Amino acid sequence: MRYRLHGRSGLRVSELCLGTMTFGEGASWSADAAESRAMFDVFAEAGGTFIDTAHMYMNGESERLVGDFIRADREHFVVATKYTPDAGPDISKSGNSRKVMRRCVEESLTRLGTDHIDLYLLHYWDGTTPIEEIMRGLDDLVSAGKVTYIAVSDVAAWQISRANMLADLRGWAPFIGMQIEYSLLQRTAERELIPMAEELDMGVTAWSPLAGGILSGKYLGSSETGPARRTRADIPQHSLEVAELVADIGRQIGRSPSQVALAALMQLRPEAGVIPIIGGRTAAQLKDNLGCIEFRLDADQLKAIDGKTPVEMGFPYTTIDHPFMIDLAFGTGNRQKLDNHRARRLGRQ
Repeated sequence: MRYRLHGRSGLRVSELCLGTMTFGEGASWSADAAESRAMFDVFAEAGGTFIDTAHMYMNGESERLVGDFIRADREHFVVATKYTPDAGPDISKSGNSRKVMRRCVEESLTRLGTDHIDLYLLHYWDGTTPIEEIMRGLDDLVSAGKVTYIAVSDVAAWQISRANMLADLRGWAPFIGMQIEYSLLQRTAERELIPMAEELDMGVTAWSPLAGGILSGKYLGSSETGPARRTRADIPQHSLEVAELVADIGRQIGRSPSQVALAALMQLRPEAGVIPIIGGRTAAQLKDNLGCIEFRLDADQLKAIDGKTPVEMGFPYTTIDHPFMIDLAFGTGNRQKLDNHRARRLGRQ
């Protein structure tokens, strides 16, 4: 296991993050306490230190289990949790407000059995709470020592960049990282979110890096079903084609489809430093996922995967990249002088 700084900070995290949404009984896709402990031990023994949970996961059971597992060596682990609860019909307990934030952080601290949270995330934006209220509230938690760093999940790039500019101008704690849905079947984050993260020096963690298990190859058999009772017939044809390509590369190099999909996600945009959030229902699944850091895909394999999973960039990039616009920007006849720096700034490399 290798380690890296998480965004614009001195926070050192492992190159893989353990996702604990499955920790705790109560769903067909979850794991009981014993299996959750086994997954945690497999991750820790491999050198993993970065743990992700949330206030709402399994009605708080995930945080309680994580707290039990880290207690023997609390400071060895980097614990991330998220607020914005699943409050059901109670509107007073919902959303991003400072009122909800303060309640959630206290409940999370109690469940985790700790006096501080290493990385505290806004889980998702409610679209109504002013961003000034959110950032000031989070900064107060940092000042109080309840939270060490802050990050954000499932929020548009324009709002994240606005929030960090506001924090910089007012001397508040900025978001040092973001959590996004990102996989070989969901690469739309490459349009705005990942280029923004590179520009603002933010860490990137990817949830659902196996696209809900599609990239593990489990749906390639005609009768295979997942925990949500999906079958091959429920999966889009293109997704099955990508899964087959990943499985084929795995057969060629003696690796599982999951390992190939995770390795590709980390290697397609290496400058972004994407950290996949890995998890599962069993320790065996997690142990298999950990194998993604033991090898490198070659250039031809990455090219094949990249070519099969392209993202249409859309406007304004289709206009920015038009030859006429390049001539306007650099002078007619100087198109070949377009350098790598411009490409990087546009998220092309």
